[in-house]
Amino acid sequence: MTIYTLPRLDYGYKDLEPHLSAEILELHHSKHHAAYVDGANSTLNNLAEARESGDFAALNKLEKDLAFHLSGHVLHSMLWKNMSPNGGGEPGGKLASEIKDAFSSFDAMKKQLSAAAMGIQGSGWASLAWDSLSGSLIVQQVYDHQSNVGSATIPLLVLDMWEHAFYLQYRNEKGRWVDAFWNLVNWDDVENRLKAVRKTDLALD
Repeated sequence: MTIYTLPRLDYGYKDLEPHLSAEILELHHSKHHAAYVDGANSTLNNLAEARESGDFAALNKLEKDLAFHLSGHVLHSMLWKNMSPNGGGEPGGKLASEIKDAFSSFDAMKKQLSAAAMGIQGSGWASLAWDSLSGSLIVQQVYDHQSNVGSATIPLLVLDMWEHAFYLQYRNEKGRWVDAFWNLVNWDDVENRLKAVRKTDLALD
C-alpha cells in the first residue's frame, strides 16, 4: 500500500545557496524526507496487516509511528514550497494585514517566530499558523513532528530546526540558520496558503 510519495522540488539543489547549501538540501530532501515517506507507507502496511489479522496489540505504537512519519512528510513538503531562490523581503496583501493584526508588525512576528525556533528543546519546528477557531495567525513550536500544537491550527510557514536541516553548513550556530531562512521565504506561497485556510470554519458555536 503506497499512498505517499516524495515530492519534486521546484528548484535545483544548488538554487538556495548561499543561504542553504546544495549538500544539505540534497541530503535533506532525498534521504531524510524520503525516509518519512517510506515510514508512513510502511506503517500503513502494518496497520492493514493488523486489521486483517485482528491483532491490535501494537496499535498504540503504530498510531504514533504514523503520526510521526506523516507529520514529517507534511512539514517537509510544506518547507520546500515555503522556500524559493527568489524569496525574502516582506509579505504584502492580505497576509501582511493579518500579520499586523495578530502581531502589531512584521518585525514583531519575525522576532517571535525566530525566538520560537531558537527555543526548541531538542528537535522540532517553528511555525506561523492559522488558528481557524479565532480566525487569526499565531506562532507555535512543533516538538519532534507532531506534538505541542493546537488542534484548530493549520501551518502556513514552517522552519525546520532539526540538526539535519542546518548542521553541515552552520554547525552549532543555529541562529545563523534562522537568520538565513528569512532570505528564502516564499511569501507568495504563504499568502496562497492563507487564502485557502481562511475558508476553514470549525463552527464550534
